[in-house]
Amino acid sequence: MDIQVAALCDAATDYKGKLNLLGTFNSVYTTELPANYPQCSIALRVVFKRIEEGSHKLRINFVDEDGKFVMPSIELPFEVKVPNNDSYLYRNFILNIQRLKFENFGQHAVDIAIDGRQEASIPLEVKRLTEQKKETGNGENA
Repeated sequence: MDIQVAALCDAATDYKGKLNLLGTFNSVYTTELPANYPQCSIALRVVFKRIEEGSHKLRINFVDEDGKFVMPSIELPFEVKVPNNDSYLYRNFILNIQRLKFENFGQHAVDIAIDGRQEASIPLEVKRLTEQKKETGNGENA
């Protein structure tokens, strides 16, 4: 298997097998903690080979730099069945998250495991919003 896309974004959709992303980001700016982020999505595009057919389990852990969970783990069982005329199966996974709460500034990560093996990690930094950032409008605000 090969994870071709792993992104944290404002929104994502799957349209007839096409993965559409809106507003990917890697930083959240806030003036105070806890910070609430109203809505975001984790978007994945994974390619499976015929030899990988069968039952699998996707696990998502969203953690802070101390390894504490930002939200409960997500486990998603899924099946891989490569169509007869194809050599690969392309699969999109979209997880929509509401009211994400950050308790700490600093490094965070969305860790992605398939069948118990970590395959990717999406970094995210929660930063203190400064007056300069407020004026320029740079960054995502919680």
